[in-house]
Amino acid sequence: MAAASPSDTSRLTRTLRTVRVLVRSGVISPGRPDRIVRQLRALRVWGATMAGAYAAANERVPDSVAIVDERGTFTFHEMILRGRSLARTLHHAGVGTGSRVGVLCRNHSAFVQTVIACGRLGADAVLLNTGLAPGQLAAAATANQVAVLVLDEEFDAQCAEVPADVTRVRAWGDAPDGGLQVPWDARESTEGEPAPPARPGRLIVLTSGTTGTPKGARRPTPRGPRDAAAILSRIPLNSGDRILVSAPIFHTWGLAGVQLGMTMRATLVMRRRFDPEDVLRTVEDQRCTALFAAPVMLRRIMDLPARTRAQYDTSSLRVVACSGSAMSPRLITEFMDEFGDVLYNLYGSTEVSWATIATPEDLRAVPTTAGRPPLGTRVQILDADGAQAPTGTEGSIFVGNDMLFDGYTNGASKNRAHGLMETGDRGRLDADGLLHVSGRDDDMIVSGGENVFPRPVEEAILTLTSVSEVAVTGVPDEEFGQRFAAFVVPQEGAEVDPDQVRAVVRAEVGRFAVPRDVVPLEELPRNPAGKVMKRHLPTDLPPR
Repeated sequence: MAAASPSDTSRLTRTLRTVRVLVRSGVISPGRPDRIVRQLRALRVWGATMAGAYAAANERVPDSVAIVDERGTFTFHEMILRGRSLARTLHHAGVGTGSRVGVLCRNHSAFVQTVIACGRLGADAVLLNTGLAPGQLAAAATANQVAVLVLDEEFDAQCAEVPADVTRVRAWGDAPDGGLQVPWDARESTEGEPAPPARPGRLIVLTSGTTGTPKGARRPTPRGPRDAAAILSRIPLNSGDRILVSAPIFHTWGLAGVQLGMTMRATLVMRRRFDPEDVLRTVEDQRCTALFAAPVMLRRIMDLPARTRAQYDTSSLRVVACSGSAMSPRLITEFMDEFGDVLYNLYGSTEVSWATIATPEDLRAVPTTAGRPPLGTRVQILDADGAQAPTGTEGSIFVGNDMLFDGYTNGASKNRAHGLMETGDRGRLDADGLLHVSGRDDDMIVSGGENVFPRPVEEAILTLTSVSEVAVTGVPDEEFGQRFAAFVVPQEGAEVDPDQVRAVVRAEVGRFAVPRDVVPLEELPRNPAGKVMKRHLPTDLPPR
């Protein structure tokens, strides 16, 4: 079974639809001819990078607000001045074409400023996960050949094992005496600037590490607004939006929020730390019209007392764009009942970027769906022999689009077939062309000869009102090889009855999937992007 966006029937049809999407979103809009010429010239010089997008926006709308963070409001012109200033600082520190600069920062304007500066120098920006342990962080810096590290003050201790010859530059907080500091002041300078690089710098994003050590994934350089049109064809953002980016920018989805915002010349709102009530407060104070978040963030918002949620006016929100992990049908329905039909869920990965997007209409009709492919995207389900699987048959999910990654920094890549790249997940396409994701290939639990993915078991358990969150995994069993174990987080003030858990799984999934172990936890182990780290769940449970 294969699915593709309707525009793929011809190149002309796709081009026309792309133009319509870009016009609707405000990427293409009327303007002064001289400014449009300068805008196009900036893109030609700097490419479709963050440096190029902000340079182009500076030529078109220099005084429009680009970013709002806890240190203030910054226009596109101010962001360009700050990017130029930091580029000079990094250049004096030896950064040039092909150098690699690590970025270990929370969400704030200096993160974006650093990526702009790297783009102006042709350096690669390595976006480092702020939740890495010191040893992991040192390994990631070494494996990705980081020569300069731009970091917030709070992460100094985490960098204790990073080699001493890696130059440090302070982003948030004050640099130590004699140390380098990211310049926050937007000032003109008479100092000469490095010439535009022969090749654009790349973004390197670490994989989530849910199944092992995070790997550096080389993101391809966008070829222009056409890449943004894919997501915008299914998520109706526009240039007038004020986008609160709560998902970490070092993560693919937070980065996507920044890249879409800069392409549309929209305003980005950033807060360094996620707090569910602060999100609602910020939406009200800043009149945010869009929110980029991870599913666990929506769960935390819904876990707030109803009276707390009711204190804030969030009526400005018309898009809540979510990605990063599976959402339960209960969370989807609860959230849209509370905030309206504003929820969009993107299924993708660091390697394939995007695969499908579920709209509010899709999620109301089939809450378990991952949606449909956006503009210019193909999705196929392949069987074990690499052939297309029939409609409704489960197989490996393969994706084709213009932003497939360029491989890992260690030289490895993902399997390809028919011009498509594997996601590492299994799923099926139904008769309406909607994708349903079963789970990761390595998540499958084999117990007593039955092959079962955890997701349907988790979805069944989440229908119990006493359960807030759940993770199902396989644990060793002498008789069956593996047995099901359910790790449950109770709702506040509730107790989870293991017999109820087993009964609902038996009724909804089948006897073969019933968890013999039901283990209550205060919280599930998650990485900073909100993904559950199942390999950190206990596996040494007593024999049953």
